[in-house]
Formats: sequence, C-alpha cells, structure tokens
Amino acid sequence: MDLMGERARPVRILIADDHPPMRSAFAAILAYGRGLEVVGEALDGREAVLKCEELRPDLVLMDLSMPEMDGIEATRAIKERLPTTVVLVVTAHEDEDLMLRAIGAGAAGYVLKGDDPSRLIAAVREALSGEFPMDQRLAGRLLRRLAAEESPPDYLASATEGRGPKQPPTISLTPRELEVLGRVVAGKTNRLIAQELHMSLSTVKRHLERIVTKLGVSDRTQAAVKAIELGLLPK
Repeated sequence: MDLMGERARPVRILIADDHPPMRSAFAAILAYGRGLEVVGEALDGREAVLKCEELRPDLVLMDLSMPEMDGIEATRAIKERLPTTVVLVVTAHEDEDLMLRAIGAGAAGYVLKGDDPSRLIAAVREALSGEFPMDQRLAGRLLRRLAAEESPPDYLASATEGRGPKQPPTISLTPRELEVLGRVVAGKTNRLIAQELHMSLSTVKRHLERIVTKLGVSDRTQAAVKAIELGLLPK
C-alpha cells in the first residue's frame, strides 16, 4: 500500500537498535526526509515489540543482532500483532541466509548500515510505497530459494504450526495479477515489470495494491512470500 501517497500526516517510524549512537545517527538522517517522523526508539527486540503495540508506527527500522529478542523474532512478533506495519531491516552485512530468515519473518527488505545516508531515506520511501528495498539480484535469489523449497522453511512452517492440515488456497488472483506477482517473485522492480508487461507504472502499482489486499499482507515482499507458501505460482 502506498502510504506516502495517501496520508497527509507524517509517516511514523520506530528505530530498533541496541547501539545508542546508531539510533541517533538514523534519527538524524531521517530528520532530513520530508514527511518522516521518528516517534520512538527501542534498545532490543522485546522493547521494539512493546513500543510498536504502544505507538503503532507505520514502519520499523529493525537491527537484527540485539539482546533479549533478536530482530528476526521481533519482526515475526510485530507482524503477528500489527500486520500492516512495515519492517525494514538495517544490517551491517549481506548475509543471504540471514536475509532469507528475515523475509520469512515478515521483513519488506533491507538497507546496509554502511550505505550512503540518502539510501536510508530512499529505502524507507520504497518500502512504504510498495517497492522492494533490496539489491535486485539478491532479492531474486532469495525469493527463488523460497520457491524451490520442497516444504516450507522452519520460519514459515512455524507460523502455521498447530493449526491442522494446510488447506488449499481460496485466494483468487486474476491472470494479470499472477503475471505481476510472478515477476515480483523473480525480484523485478515495478518499472521493469511495467516494461515487460507493456503497462504503465501506475497500473503495476494498482495491480500490486490489489494483490497485497487479497493476500492480506503489508507489502510486495510478503505478497511474494505468501504466494510461494500457498503455491499460487507454478514452480
């Protein structure tokens, strides 16, 4: 959902990182972003979950390595309680396995701590606008790895554990929506999807908004994850 385009009030952001200087640096960078407001900070994953329940932010900047509860578990807990809150991972390293787990837990994408400060603001806007704030080659690899799994990974299976046998999906997507979603799973940007399907960028965004709504998720990344989990796309 395009949060940047549909609301007049500032986008509310929570920063979760166990290093105070890093939280201060993120807050200072985001202060330069028009329409962005830092409403709270958390020093570990458990506090991040509690602060999210209290403050209801639109987006969380989530460090992965934190005490008490790590960023992956905190992301999963936040998405269970507040499914429309977008979680953007901030990390020092591009660890493919770690990012796969983060996406499975509910993250929309990531930004590297060593990136240019302008990249942080751009990544926040991309996540809020339904884009994929992640290196496109890595995004494609991660989503293809999910699609290639013979059974759901532990971090996806745990979400449905104890709920009985998996039922066939009842979600109905149009052929065009499936074409768009298939390209999201391949890690392609909205602009590239528009070029390949010979449609306008705004039309791609409308298709993605409908897909996100039908799948009951918060962003295109999680739409791809859920489509894979439910077997909505051919192998």
